Amino acid sequence: MLRRMGVTVALIGIVLATAAKLAAGDAAVEAKDRLRENVKYLSSDELEGRGIGTQGLTTAGNFIREEFQKLGLAVDRVQGNAYQKFDLISSAKLGDKNSLQFIGPDGKTIDLELGKDCEVCSFAGSGEFEGEVVFLGYGIEDGESKYNDFDGIDVAGKVVIIMRRNPQQGNAKGPFSGHGTSRHAELRTKLIQANQHKAAAVLFVNDPYGVKQKAESREKSLAKATADIAALADAYLATPEADPKEKLTAAIAKWKTQKDAGAKAVDDELLKFGYAGYGDDKPMIPAFHITQAQINAMLKAALKTSLTDLETEIDQNFKPRSQVITGWKAKGAASVVRVRSDVANVIGILDGTGPKAEETIVIGAHYDHVGRGGANSLSPGSTDVHNGADDNASGTVALLELARRFTARPQKLPRRLMFIAFTAEELGLLGSAKYVKEPIVPLDQTIAMFNMDMVGRLHEDKLTIFGSGTSQRWEPELKALNEQAGFKLTFKPEGFGPSDHSSFYGKKIPVLHFFTNNHPDYHRPTDDWEKLNIEGIERVVTMLEKLIVMTAEKPEKPDYIEVKQAPTAQRGGTRPYFGTIPDFASEGEGYGISGAAPGSPAEKGGLKDGDRIVALGENKVTGLDDFDLALRKFKAGDEITVTVTRDGKPVVLKVTLEPPR
Repeated sequence: MLRRMGVTVALIGIVLATAAKLAAGDAAVEAKDRLRENVKYLSSDELEGRGIGTQGLTTAGNFIREEFQKLGLAVDRVQGNAYQKFDLISSAKLGDKNSLQFIGPDGKTIDLELGKDCEVCSFAGSGEFEGEVVFLGYGIEDGESKYNDFDGIDVAGKVVIIMRRNPQQGNAKGPFSGHGTSRHAELRTKLIQANQHKAAAVLFVNDPYGVKQKAESREKSLAKATADIAALADAYLATPEADPKEKLTAAIAKWKTQKDAGAKAVDDELLKFGYAGYGDDKPMIPAFHITQAQINAMLKAALKTSLTDLETEIDQNFKPRSQVITGWKAKGAASVVRVRSDVANVIGILDGTGPKAEETIVIGAHYDHVGRGGANSLSPGSTDVHNGADDNASGTVALLELARRFTARPQKLPRRLMFIAFTAEELGLLGSAKYVKEPIVPLDQTIAMFNMDMVGRLHEDKLTIFGSGTSQRWEPELKALNEQAGFKLTFKPEGFGPSDHSSFYGKKIPVLHFFTNNHPDYHRPTDDWEKLNIEGIERVVTMLEKLIVMTAEKPEKPDYIEVKQAPTAQRGGTRPYFGTIPDFASEGEGYGISGAAPGSPAEKGGLKDGDRIVALGENKVTGLDDFDLALRKFKAGDEITVTVTRDGKPVVLKVTLEPPR
């Protein structure tokens, strides 16, 4: 009898275990179905790429808020609702007064036509100007390569002509080799250099090398299409009943499309208004993009030369050819009106219970993307919807799934969970910066932040986790959980990085950021939901769910560790190390910071959260870009004066720069 009962108990145990496995399997299937449906919706064309200023972004935010509410999260903790609102510059438009004219030595004026001869640059400033015209080469001042277009010429009050890109583009071993889109080639970098040298305005012009390359590339492409047709025609003639006929028809259609496009192509194409972004509200000189024909006419009349000749001379000996275009003036006005849009973080809260209920764990993912392209797109000129399925609809649906699982638990956790869908991450972590500046729960009660950004392309089980060194608990706990999860983990100890966890780590909160790595569709219209690994998202969610439970239930909160390194949110490279942490959400004069990296020159020099750097030595600073350029004028070991505004008053500090990192 006892033996029979033992067998029965064992059978019951097997049945219950099997039922539990089946139930778990069903739950995983249901989770994957939810993830798939939600990500299809968030990355649909209907939501317009969730770009700043689009109705699609607002619709996505409302969807997240409704899901939070349906799941049972509190959505009334931000002044009675779920939205932490703020506004930012989302686009720009032309104002009423935009004109450009050249005035020759004889006083004759040449009026340039907008859209035909020139275009206003949306990233530059507004205002009227008049001044002598100076050819300023590439507008580069670079101590590292010892190339300086400003050397020996005073451009203060003058209108400067600057070619795009940089010298010696055809030289694979040249000083700017491999840097066609380097900081020196960036239009805003050139504009800031001219602004710092007190130019009145900038006239950008396409560099002859770039125009030539564009034409040659088109010709090579057409030649290849012609060769393909010839090869397929030979194959078809040899075996007319075989496949080559269909391929030949397709090849002919492709050739015709390329030929028609080539006939309409403009090699010296003007940059459309909106190219390179919309700038900011900080003071900046006006800029136009102008055709080569207009510049060449002036150069020929005054200097008996051309852009091609000047570019060739610069390339031959790497010496600038900056010079006044004698007798010529430029006069004009630009009116760039910045358009601001309302945006919002979406916040839902699940309260804890017990003595540690006020301690908070933040779980986050950004829900914005890049809309129809623009400055943040890696498909230049594209106006297609960039659906952002991986970046970051994948993280957003993972956030919703975690909220579902925790609200379904029969018992409350001992600590509060705060779910935040951040906005404006793509513009510089603006949503998370807004939150840490105006937190819903005091930051000293926030014990950890877990972030998910691009968790939809799991491949070969490779999962990268940033912030693993920000608490001594993280790596051991993750390794233990991974025994069941089965990922190939890569640990990155740094707490700073290009996603929203960085804002929290800057406030001395331990963080983790989950990431399934980059791919060719990043920031392109091809980042679509069909390419996602839905099962992979569910696996990431399951692992993070268990980690959150551990963090919520352990009596001790995670310790915070300062990882000694430069933040990746700051530009690095060959310039001296300074160590500030940008505050991308701040507005006002100068370059706002949210703190200094531990042990950095900035920290040692006394810079702190809330400071706005307005000068490095004698160099005026209006933002991060010109801070970066000004810093490159110094070298490691230099002690420099740093002027900041603190609580509305100027403060002068001394900082000793360190070697690049």
